[in-house]
Amino acid sequence: MKSGLQRRLLMLLLVPLGIFALVSVYFDYQTAGNVALQKDQQLARLIPLLADSVVGPGITPGGREPLLLLAPPVDDFLKGRIGSAGFRISDAQGEFMAGEEWIPELLPATHETEFHSIEHKGVTYRIAAQRANTAAGELIVQLADGSDPRQQWVRSVLLKVILPNLILVMAAGFALNWAVTRALKPLIELKDAVERRSPRDLSAIDPQTTPAEVQPLVSALNRLFGLVNDQAEGQRRFVADAAHQLRTPLAGLQAQVEAWAQAARVAQAAGSDGAVTLSAEKITKLRNATRRTSQLANQLLALSRADATAAAAQPMQRVDLKDLCESILPLHLDAAARKGIDLGLEAEPAQTTGYEWLLRELLGNLVDNAVKYTPAGGTVTLRCGLSAGPPPQEAGGDPEHPRWGVFLEVEDDGPGIAPDERAKALQRFYRVQGTEGEGNGLGLAIASEIARVHHSQLELGDGGTEASGPRGLRVRLSL
Repeated sequence: MKSGLQRRLLMLLLVPLGIFALVSVYFDYQTAGNVALQKDQQLARLIPLLADSVVGPGITPGGREPLLLLAPPVDDFLKGRIGSAGFRISDAQGEFMAGEEWIPELLPATHETEFHSIEHKGVTYRIAAQRANTAAGELIVQLADGSDPRQQWVRSVLLKVILPNLILVMAAGFALNWAVTRALKPLIELKDAVERRSPRDLSAIDPQTTPAEVQPLVSALNRLFGLVNDQAEGQRRFVADAAHQLRTPLAGLQAQVEAWAQAARVAQAAGSDGAVTLSAEKITKLRNATRRTSQLANQLLALSRADATAAAAQPMQRVDLKDLCESILPLHLDAAARKGIDLGLEAEPAQTTGYEWLLRELLGNLVDNAVKYTPAGGTVTLRCGLSAGPPPQEAGGDPEHPRWGVFLEVEDDGPGIAPDERAKALQRFYRVQGTEGEGNGLGLAIASEIARVHHSQLELGDGGTEASGPRGLRVRLSL
């Protein structure tokens, strides 16, 4: 974590410094170019004066050196740059006559001033050469200047730009290392404190003990700890409830099997083959206990699958509610026919986005509950279709035009649920007082959990209305 921040801070520092260095190099080069242009212009002005400094041919016998009388500007130029300036005078063919012999021979083709750059003893010289008519005839005059700033700009950039920036970067690196270490110390301590926690310790972290910049992270961690703690608590409660509910039917099964095993041992001890004769009533009780245990196990599995975290891991699909209702109805026709219940369907075309397997589980539980608790000769109706919901709340919405949704609904004319018990009826393993049958109190709880996964909730209301008052139960899911 620390090294990552160090790299980021160094990059954020190095990039601007690099840009500043390049800009500085560019302007330094432009400045050097302007000064060099002025130097060329100065040499161009001095070259004619150097030619005029030749006042006559040589006067020594056999000597080639012409008679020179340096013009004051040329003399001042040479004296002001001792060791870094010089001149050369050659004949028309380039043979040396006077000046500095290290200056190379140049043969200008015209009488215009020509400029060249040469290197001598590690110094780059700018040389102006011109073919001129003098008092000693046509000669070639050359003037050399070793103070061209354009040739020295690399050294200037190294000393004025790169080296200071390099020192600054090194100093910044040490400063960043110290600053990041100090700044991240509370965060490192927070990381160590979280790592030292046991998996069961999901208590909140005090945000006041952390820097202000880290407090939003701590608040997010506390929210996550709370969610995980709630989920773990829900799992513990689910396991405890499941164990409690499974204990009774399993104990009944075990008691019956143990009784039959004991009877078989007694019969075998009496000299028979150990066969036990069971009455139809005992077999029916065994079948009912087995069915209840199997149903309870299936409902517990469905409740676990309906958990929001497990469902969110799968993508939602487009679900045709009419097809869903039509596929659920035949599964319960036999059970309804045995009790003489009129099981009907009122389905209109409707579609929604959701988890089809969960909606199928929800609808199956609602229809199963309605058929189970509706008395013989009653009526159960399964519905789906479009419904007008509340006006949209988003900006720009027209409150006069309601937002359309879809719904699933199961209505029966059974005993119903009193209004003050409807909230409790959605809890796990809760059975309404006075309810007949062998239910486990999980059907509505599973449906409620599936509704929550679809960001909705079950609506429990009265079924049909008779002369004696409301009767039955209507369970509705709006999507």
